[in-house]
Amino acid sequence: MSYLEYSVKSVPAGPRKILFLNWPLAILLTTVAGVGFLMLYSVAGGSFSPWAEPQMKRFAVGLVLMVLVGVTPIWFWRNVAGFAYGVTVLLLIGVEFFGAVGMGAQRWIDLGFIRLQPSELMKITLVMFLAAYYDWLPAKNKSKPLWVLLPILVILLPTALVLKQPDLGTSILLVTAGGGLMFVAGVHWAYFAAVIAAGIGLISAVFVGRGTSWQLLQDYQFRRIDTFLDPSSDPLGAGYHITQSKIALGSGGWTGRGFMQGTQSRLNFLPEKHTDFIFTTLAEEFGFVGGISLLALYLLIIVFCVQSAVSNRDRFSNLLIMGITLNFFLFFSVNMSMVMGLAPVVGVPLPLVSYGGSAMLVLMIAFGLVQSAHVHRPR
Repeated sequence: MSYLEYSVKSVPAGPRKILFLNWPLAILLTTVAGVGFLMLYSVAGGSFSPWAEPQMKRFAVGLVLMVLVGVTPIWFWRNVAGFAYGVTVLLLIGVEFFGAVGMGAQRWIDLGFIRLQPSELMKITLVMFLAAYYDWLPAKNKSKPLWVLLPILVILLPTALVLKQPDLGTSILLVTAGGGLMFVAGVHWAYFAAVIAAGIGLISAVFVGRGTSWQLLQDYQFRRIDTFLDPSSDPLGAGYHITQSKIALGSGGWTGRGFMQGTQSRLNFLPEKHTDFIFTTLAEEFGFVGGISLLALYLLIIVFCVQSAVSNRDRFSNLLIMGITLNFFLFFSVNMSMVMGLAPVVGVPLPLVSYGGSAMLVLMIAFGLVQSAHVHRPR
């Protein structure tokens, strides 16, 4: 036995688990969060207040939570998956009755020290429940209609509650992530073909029902679709956000205008510059190089997570990591597509970079689950 091996084994079991965390993944997460702090400092005009400082404190708390979740045995998270999902559904129902309202939407529960957004928590507990379900379900039953119906209902229940808030972006993410996990679990492709066909029919119904008493979307959501299809139709109204975003992206060029030199954000032309549209601030100040560098960091996180999932022989852990990874991919891909005009504006934040308490803490807890699966994998 080498001196290093002896030193590791001499550490008590609890603290020893910290040594087995996926530290490269933790470093990547910290690096991306650092980019977020830098951009929040910039959009505040060179001040840590009001956005960068609270975000740094939240990330510090998130790191602690990630480690605590990571050293907790993975079997514990498997056993509480159903309970966690049920509690989150109750929180979503609670939002309907005593939720806080902000920017025309009722999505938060005010706990005093933080405004909790249960829909963010649902992105994780839904994955936990589905991973536990397919870990329990015998492989021969995974494509039988009765056993496919239950996870569909599990996905649609919170989706309907979130859509009512209204929060179209999160609803789409829940359906996509849930369906993606079902596909990874091995559900037959014919079900997904049927869903795609139904989706085409639903989209048709959305447009046909516009202006009627049974229209499926809110008027502001239809305006977002119109803006996506033709931003120039209302450049000072519904198309203002995406028009200013494209101006900021284009003005950055290859290397950008320089740190804190972005005119769109500095002169407040860019809307929601500290939340949904923070990527455009980065692209304006650091150009194509800065944007592609952040994308590379995100892709490295994806690679480390997928590698951990593929090498894990525990089915629950494998599905859990893949579900969280898919969620993370959807986060940044939808946000970047949205601000570049490749997708409608649906209010999805840029993970670890956009300002926000619930999104930051929930995401760090999610990566804590990834760490738990990595630390407690069969060896």
